[in-house]
Amino acid sequence: MQKYLAEFIGTFFLVLTIGCTVTGHGAGPLAPLAIGSALMVMIFAGGHISGGHFNPAVTLGVWLRGKCEAKDVAPYMIFQIMGAVLAALVVKFFEGGAAVAPLHPATVPALLAEFLFTFALVYVVLNVATAKGTSGNSFYGLAIGFTVLVGAFSVGNISGGAFNPAVAVGISVLGLSSWANIWIYLVAEFAGAAVAAGAFKVLNPAEDVPQPQAKAARAAARQDSYSHS
Repeated sequence: MQKYLAEFIGTFFLVLTIGCTVTGHGAGPLAPLAIGSALMVMIFAGGHISGGHFNPAVTLGVWLRGKCEAKDVAPYMIFQIMGAVLAALVVKFFEGGAAVAPLHPATVPALLAEFLFTFALVYVVLNVATAKGTSGNSFYGLAIGFTVLVGAFSVGNISGGAFNPAVAVGISVLGLSSWANIWIYLVAEFAGAAVAAGAFKVLNPAEDVPQPQAKAARAAARQDSYSHS
């Protein structure tokens, strides 16, 4: 239960930051910086407990990569969405029912933007937070948070810059996006996550080799090099 609560808390503060910085007076052009920073600090805070997904698309990608148990996938996503919805309700309370103008994205550009930057986000997560080559690093939260920051600055005006199905639900509750458009986010983001997991596996084939076999392979390679020296 601790890891599910960690996912709830992290997603809550991510969506709370999004809502507070883009509604009302908000943070203006600095909103992406606040949002990326919020994700970064929540990952550093909860990553050791749950992995710091805070995003159903990330959970899907990590599961496809083999670093999340199947039994945790649905609970992770449920608690992430619950955190997003509660955060949206808190923002609505803060704003006192102020009118919000929903984004009306063009379908194809929004699909492509959400796909590309969700791919980038999940690809970065898999490489900095699950790969053996970067195991134990201290920069994973910064790398992930800055990926969201870059995406929000780049395509926020095209798609809203969600890159996260839980965020898509949150901004729909807030009225920042129409419920009629939520399929754009769900399709593009889950597709981006799945393709990112596939790309990670193609580029990191050794990651799928069981540890004893990997050690045996390295030992055999060393032995072969000695025999030819």
